Amino acid sequence: MATNKNQFIRYKILDNCFRNPGKRYFIEDLMKECEKALTEIDPDLGGISRRQIFSDISFMESSEGWGIELERLKDGKKVYYRYVDTDFSINQMPLNEVEINQLKSALEILSQFKGMPQFEWINELIPKLRQGIGTEGNQHTIIEFDNNNYLKGIENLGKLYNAIYYKKVLRIDYKPFENVESFEIVIHPYYLKQYNNRWFLFGYNDEMDKYDWNLALDRIQSIDEITDNYRENNSIDWSEYFEDIIGVTKPMEQSTENIILHFYGKTGNYIESKPIHGSQRSNWMDANTLEVKLELIINYEFIRLILSYAESVKVISPEGLTNAIKSRLGEASNLYSA
Repeated sequence: MATNKNQFIRYKILDNCFRNPGKRYFIEDLMKECEKALTEIDPDLGGISRRQIFSDISFMESSEGWGIELERLKDGKKVYYRYVDTDFSINQMPLNEVEINQLKSALEILSQFKGMPQFEWINELIPKLRQGIGTEGNQHTIIEFDNNNYLKGIENLGKLYNAIYYKKVLRIDYKPFENVESFEIVIHPYYLKQYNNRWFLFGYNDEMDKYDWNLALDRIQSIDEITDNYRENNSIDWSEYFEDIIGVTKPMEQSTENIILHFYGKTGNYIESKPIHGSQRSNWMDANTLEVKLELIINYEFIRLILSYAESVKVISPEGLTNAIKSRLGEASNLYSA
């Protein structure tokens, strides 16, 4: 099936015209009907050509389309179009070869989510769909996502997803890395975010009166639903919340800073092809040095990212970031000096 939305709409309009016994549709009429429907969606759309309608009809009659049986009836020197059987509709037809191939591709992508707790239904759905389109026993994976189904805490992902969806207040037993003892926290869950192959829950913390409190799923010991009034999130747009940071940590009352980094050698090529952040602007100072300018909030994850490039990057500014990286590299060097 054609993937262009306008094409699909034209096929539906033509189908309605061909099955209407009460009106004669000449080629000009078919063009007008298609134009009328499409201009309601896109007023700036140009006209539909005769060649386009003839191409659409040819596809609908082909084996790749629906193999429609279409009469071409003469009225004087003009020809109008009608289904041989006006009770027929492409909506009644089984999937054609193109549609089946598209569905197979979609199933391959869906299958990558089978290990995710909130997608348990896929485990049952995919075999049924594959059987229905004749793909069982003949599958070769050609795409794979970077999912680790053995991550600690991932078993809670489905429960947290449902709590957000149904607006349930949760009592969570949580154990941070730095604390030996776990503690309880009441949270109104809003958002789930994955970073660096770890999942984080964001929500409102009653005790701290904070709407963007975050918890790492791999540090959650237990989750219980409690009966309490769910506090709606009316202050944070999550689609914008992460724009100024890398990762999930957003320091309080800290603003964006202008950052200049120099990347050397092959690392420069890598950073140019895979930008660190959406604000990245870069240019080659010479054949070996890529200057990268960023505007973001400096946080724990960003510093860890810079350190991961070690000898391939130098922080030019701001001074505070330069000193922080120098200090961390010095501490690392001391581990090997003994």
